[in-house]
Formats: sequence, C-alpha cells, structure tokens
Amino acid sequence: MARSRRRSGRIQKTPDAAGATDDDAQPQPPQDGEDGHQDDDDRCPECKGSVPEGSQVAADREKWVRCDACKTWFHWRCVGEGGDLDAVDKWFCGSCLDADPSRVITMKPPARKSARKKTQRDYAGLNSGNESDPSRFLRMMEGKVIKKDPFKRMKGSEVGIEWLETDESAMKEPIVVETEEGLGMKMPPPGFTVDDVVEALGEDHPVEVIDVATQSNTPNWTLGKWLEYWHTESPKRDKIRNVISLEISGSQLADQVLPPRIVRELDWVEKFWPNTKKGRGHNYPKVQLYCLMGVGGAWTDWHIDFAGSSVYYHILSGAKVFYFIRPTPANLAAYERWSGTEVQNHSWLGDMCDEVFKVELKAGNTMIIPTGWIHAVYTPVDTLVFGGNFLHSYNVPTQLRVRDIEIATHVPKKFRFPFFVKLCWYAGEKYLRDLKAKEEFSPRVMESVEALADFLVSEARTMERGNESAKRQAKEEVPGDRIKDAPALARELRWRVRHAAGYSSEDESRGSRKTKATVNGDGTANGIGNKRKRIAMENSEDSLELFRNFKRPSWDRVEERPTEKESRMARVRKPDTKVQDWAQAWVSGSGDAEVDDGEEAHVERKKDVIVKVRKTAKGLERQRVERVLEEWVWNGEGTSTASPPHSSASNPKTEPVALNSEDRPPPNTVKDEPTDQDTAMEDVVPAAPEATHATGMNGSTGTGGETSSVSVVGAESG
Repeated sequence: MARSRRRSGRIQKTPDAAGATDDDAQPQPPQDGEDGHQDDDDRCPECKGSVPEGSQVAADREKWVRCDACKTWFHWRCVGEGGDLDAVDKWFCGSCLDADPSRVITMKPPARKSARKKTQRDYAGLNSGNESDPSRFLRMMEGKVIKKDPFKRMKGSEVGIEWLETDESAMKEPIVVETEEGLGMKMPPPGFTVDDVVEALGEDHPVEVIDVATQSNTPNWTLGKWLEYWHTESPKRDKIRNVISLEISGSQLADQVLPPRIVRELDWVEKFWPNTKKGRGHNYPKVQLYCLMGVGGAWTDWHIDFAGSSVYYHILSGAKVFYFIRPTPANLAAYERWSGTEVQNHSWLGDMCDEVFKVELKAGNTMIIPTGWIHAVYTPVDTLVFGGNFLHSYNVPTQLRVRDIEIATHVPKKFRFPFFVKLCWYAGEKYLRDLKAKEEFSPRVMESVEALADFLVSEARTMERGNESAKRQAKEEVPGDRIKDAPALARELRWRVRHAAGYSSEDESRGSRKTKATVNGDGTANGIGNKRKRIAMENSEDSLELFRNFKRPSWDRVEERPTEKESRMARVRKPDTKVQDWAQAWVSGSGDAEVDDGEEAHVERKKDVIVKVRKTAKGLERQRVERVLEEWVWNGEGTSTASPPHSSASNPKTEPVALNSEDRPPPNTVKDEPTDQDTAMEDVVPAAPEATHATGMNGSTGTGGETSSVSVVGAESG
C-alpha cells in the first residue's frame, strides 16, 4: 500500500498503538550525526529546485508518497499530477513502472455504504461549486479528440443469424438501423408520448429518477410526479433529471413492445430460461423491456451495461448522442481503475483510453450495442426511448470479464444483471444436451461455450472447496428443477466442448487449452479429436479416464480371434527409399500394385481381430477392431521372418525392406482401441448386423492398417 507522510517528522500516516497519527506527532530534533542523512532523506528525486526560504511553513505541511517497489520518497506535488493521495492504494514511481510493465497504480475501493436510504451528495461538486451545474460533463469534454464513428448502417432485413455466421464483425461493433422496417420488432406509434406511458402503468407506479448533476438516484418518485416534471417548461425545472431503468415486462405497455427478431433469437432468457418460470408471479431476469425518458441536457456518464449485456435501443421521439470506447483489454482495465473512484468525478475517461467515437441518433433509428462497449449518452432534447438488454452466446468471455469488473469495483447487487449465475446454469445445461445430440456450432459459439463451462466449473469448485457462506450461495444459484449434480454437469460440459473442438482432455487443473495433436506432421488429425496412445493392457479402456468423475462402461464380452497368417509372392517394384515421397506411395496403396516388370517379393501377412460386445440403453453395441501387419522382402535381400529383420555385420549386403510399423509392438501383445474417442462414450455409428471388414491400402498395407467398425442392434443411432 502507498504510504504518505508530512515532511516534519516523516511519520507514516497510519495510526500507532495509541491511536495517534502523523498529524498528531510532534517533530523530533535530529540526533548527532543524523543531519546529513536527514538532508538526503528529505530531498525529493523529482524536485526541480529547493523549497524557497520563505516557504518553510508550507514545506512543513508537504505531502510525501513512497514508491512501493524502490521505497523512495517523493513530493506528491511533484509526482501526483493533481490527484488525491488519500485515494491511492498502491503507487510506483516512473522508473519502477518502466522497469516492470506489470506494475499498476491502483486506487482504494470506495468506503462501504450504509443500506439506509439517504440523499447522495456530490461533495466534489460542492467544493468546486458545480453540484447544481449538470453541464460540467460537457465542459469536461471540450477540446477532446472525438472521432466520427466507423460503424455500419444496415437495413433491418440484413440483421439476422446469417449475418452473424458470415460477418466476422457481427455483434462486435455497434450498428445503426435507420428505419425499423425488416427488423421484426414492434413499437408504439410515433405519436406515443410520456402521457401514454403514465396512463398504461398508472400514476402511482414507482420510478427511479436520476439527478444528472450528481449521477445519483432521487428517492420517492412516481410516474405521476414525473409527468408533472416532464410538462414543466425547461427553464422552470429545478434540476436536469433522467429515467433510464423503468422496466415494463408483464405490464399493459409491454404488449405494445416487441424486441427485434435478432434479439429474440439470441437472448439467453428467451432461449434457456424455462417458459413455465417466466411471467407474472415468477422471479426471472426482467431486463428485456425498458422505457427511458430523458429531458434536454441530460447526461449519463461512462458505463458498461450490467454483465456486459448487449443492448437494443430504439428512439421513438427526440434524439440521443452516444460516445463509445472499444472494450479492448487496456480500455477495460482503464475503466476499472476509473469507475467507482474519486477520479470519476473530475476526469474524462477518454483521456485514459485509445479513442472515442460519436454517434448521433434521431427519431426512428435503432441501434444495437454489442457486449462490453463502454459508452456515455447525451440527450439534446426531450426524448422517449424503448430498449432492452440481453446476454448471448457470441461473446461470453467479455460478458464474464465485465462481471469481474463489477465485483472488483463493488457495484451493488441491485445494479447487476439479475439471476446471472442461475441463467448461466440453464444455458450450460442446454448446451450439454445439444453436444450430446451432436449439434454443430460455429467457432465463435464454441469459444463462448468453453468460457461458460470454465465459469461453471469455478462455481462447482466453490461448492466443493469454498467457505460455508460461499458454498451456500453457490448452491442456491443452481436451478434444481433442471440440474441435480451441478459439479458433474459443469465438468462434463467442459470435457465435451473441448472434445468437440479437437482438444485433449485432462484433469480439471488445466487452466488453458492444450495444443491440438498432430498425427500426420502437418497439423491435421485423423478423425475427430486426438488418437489416444495405445497401452498393452486388456482393460486399458476402463483404466483411462476421459475426465474426472466419469467411468466408461465396461464391455460384457471381449473376444480375440486367432491370428490369421498368409504368405505369398508378388511382383512389385522395389521402393527407392532414397526418394522423399516413397512412403506416401505405399500409404496411399499405389506402391504395392503388381506389374509385369516388377521384382519378385515375398509377402508375410498377419491379421488380428478383436470383437467387443456390451449392452446399451438402446440395445447393444458391437465393436470390431482389425489390425493387419505386412512385411515385404524382395528376393536376394534376405529371408522373410515374422519379426522385423535387422542387418547383420557378418552379412552387410543383406538389407531387407521391412515395412511394418516402427512405433507398434507385435500384434499378439496389443489390444487396439478405436481411433475415434466418441466410441468411448455413448456415440455409436450404425452398421450392418455383421461388421464390415476393411484394410488399408486396397487390402494390404505397408505400415500396418487398422480399421474398426461398430454396430447397434435394436436401436437407432445416437
């Protein structure tokens, strides 16, 4: 933690055992021999000059700060850039920041607030005389570099699922739709006014009203009181006020509003929250339908919508001006430092970020704001807006990052996305069922589902290892109507999404993706996922865990057929092993084609067959694994043997070409597993009652061919 002191005693500003602070301490005279040391200690490395002789009284009240890395003391006036020293948590000097970029100056969290309702006052504004002047936000913006937005203007008919799947920038940047035609949404008619809102909801309906000057809630407002304020002439209004959180779900007014089609197709609440648990009398995330009413001059300061949720925003009447900052990691970190601290009252967030964009909207315009975009809003004239928030599966990592920022900046729970964790469990349960059913998803969705699975696993760990309070809270977030074993569901979802993406599965301690396995040396894998290493154990399949808490069902019967042997002669061109692509010809099957001008070769062929059978919930499953080993030796180069021949010092000219696999033991010591990991679960490929036989390389293979076939009797394939 950054330490501060007065010059006249260099005592830290933390209470001593008796409760006194450095403000109460008396200066101590220097001891003999300490004068030179104290002079060095009282010199600020950043000072451009000594303190004038007539400024001794001011110097005695000088504030100092100590670097938390090098422990050097500095004048706060020299290094603080006008900031509040009392708000600093950890502070580093410029040299230490340059030496280690990971160091970050941090601010203290805001003090714990009382739960009692009371009027909030902007004391920073009081000190500067700005509390009653809401235009201070616009003055703060004067002279700042603000760019014209580069965002797309689209037709309503273009905004759909196909746009999401084909456009890489879809739902990554805001878009503006100038007319609602083709959006598939319903809004009140253009003549709809605030009077109609009050009539639909009732004058006694409570409403949260924002005092723009202090950006704080004003208690005890109803829609009737708001209507009276709305109709007051602008010069006679006591303050500039704003309504941004009037949720209307389940009301008569809600019948006149329907979100855009793309929102309904993506919204997690619409897709995953059970329909039987929505509507009147149920607790569920009511964030889809908001009515916003702002008077001219209103300003909403920089913010990110709760949990990084996306927003649709339709201007029914009036106009709005949006200011946007991209949600890059650096900008989000700057927002986290700025939000909830004293810096927020007197600094422009845009100065801490790379660039700011401006978007102007007018009546009839609709805008969709994607996940995590930092924005501020200005209302030039009295404006009526309908909009809503929604979570979706195209940027879950950023949604979770914003939630972490909310926790770090101590955002009260009433201002966070309601039932967020429970909604994540509903989404995870549905995606697990889809993955079991072999549903296919785009790479963006798969990345999001993996982030969701990691989050749910962290919740499962809290249930298992957290303190009693954390355990209880985590368990209460699990929807018991759908999920009975939350930890098992979370871990199975994580395994399945990684398996579907082609990544190896290991225990839950893995914090990041593993590198995809390369089978052919060119970055591609044979089949789906990774080929498991073969081990010479009869029950190896039962001993290999795919993921924690999962045990693969055992086979009811495993039968290994006697080895079939065959010996024959063939006229085949001898491969030139000095040529680079000789092996590819034999792998593809063209190398063993018999030709008249070929050399006579002796071929020893062995075939091992293993058949496995077990019961399943749908009927039974049969798996047949064949392994063919061939050895080719050309006449005059040695005698064929069952095992790979070796050159001998006594007969150096004998160099038989043994084309058996170099990385596999003899067939009588191995019971091969199927190459597709899906057969280890419940995924079954239908086949004829008698499993088909297949060999590589048109019936003969130079590197050891392996095939497997599975059949299901009395059931449809899964």
